[in-house]
Amino acid sequence: MTTEYDDIRPYNDEEAAAALRRVAQHPVCAQISRYLFPELPESALGSILSGVTGVDDFQHKVMDQAVHRIVDTTTTAFTYAGTETLKNPEHAGCHLFLSDHRDIVLDPAITQIVLVECGLPTTEICVGDNLLSDPLVEDLIRSNRMVKVRRGISGRELYDALQKLSRYIRESVTTGRSSVWLAQRQGRTKDGRDFTEEALIKMLGMSAAEGEDFAATYKALRIVPLSISYELDSCDILKAREVLIKETGVPYVKKPGEDLHSIITGIRQPKGRVHLQFCEPLTDAEIDACAAAPRPQRHKMLCQLLDERILGGYRLWDTNYIAWDLLHPGAERFADRYSPESKAKFLAYTEHQLATVEPELDRTALRERFLGIYANPVRHD
Repeated sequence: MTTEYDDIRPYNDEEAAAALRRVAQHPVCAQISRYLFPELPESALGSILSGVTGVDDFQHKVMDQAVHRIVDTTTTAFTYAGTETLKNPEHAGCHLFLSDHRDIVLDPAITQIVLVECGLPTTEICVGDNLLSDPLVEDLIRSNRMVKVRRGISGRELYDALQKLSRYIRESVTTGRSSVWLAQRQGRTKDGRDFTEEALIKMLGMSAAEGEDFAATYKALRIVPLSISYELDSCDILKAREVLIKETGVPYVKKPGEDLHSIITGIRQPKGRVHLQFCEPLTDAEIDACAAAPRPQRHKMLCQLLDERILGGYRLWDTNYIAWDLLHPGAERFADRYSPESKAKFLAYTEHQLATVEPELDRTALRERFLGIYANPVRHD
């Protein structure tokens, strides 16, 4: 049976099983298998995928193990907190999880393994369709409960796409079909500044029924903010490079396969310590306060409320404090929060990362953008 959401919804069980059989035949499957399951023959992943019966089966047999392996091999410690709130009867059911966004795949993937570990339902995941130019990636992530967010369109087409996405998210939450994970902004944070985009909040409001007021619309979404913090941003130098090039006024055009390269880099590179904080859900009283404000201020107030939760849940590491002090020579404001050994290690890491991109880029400016990724969260401390 076809629905109005067929072009954006995740694969159903039958579609996922067929897609994963295609992935099993892809030449790269053996490479992925060697990385995720090094103790097994390289044909192991293909064999598993060929026998997958649907989405839940894929998540259980492959994704759960794969994400745990990535966390085990690329982090030095992983912690989470706040899930006990979601276990309270008053918070039972589906939610819209609004998260800061640093890594294309791992932010939502880590959220899923925590939910499973805590005995809570997993979510559908909103992902930009710019990642779907590779059929292999599309088959993998649409089999993993991905909701397609259309990008690169404008005018009436954009309005219709946003309205459809808004209705889909609300329907998923309010009918109890599924919780939804959504980043607080379009695309990853490139400069370490985590702020909720007002346009995204307005998009969520497009699901309002005729005559429905502001408060009722946003209460229905049962919003839970999330904050994920990486000691090392695995795509830091790629982000610093992109930001610097954009600042020169030259249009930044992604190369073919660049998004896939970012995905692989995010998966494989060291992340140090990682913490995921499930923040307190937005309350009806807080949403009522936003609704009582003058109309032009309502969405801004809701964004500010989300930012307070997300920034408040962000865990600052040695790398953040070191970077702030490095950007303010002589200040050493946070010298008591890290050791000389940690500083020397981060300096060496910084120089190594800077050396991986084209030498013609201004090194001083590149270093400032790189350090800013780590220092900017401290400004909100």
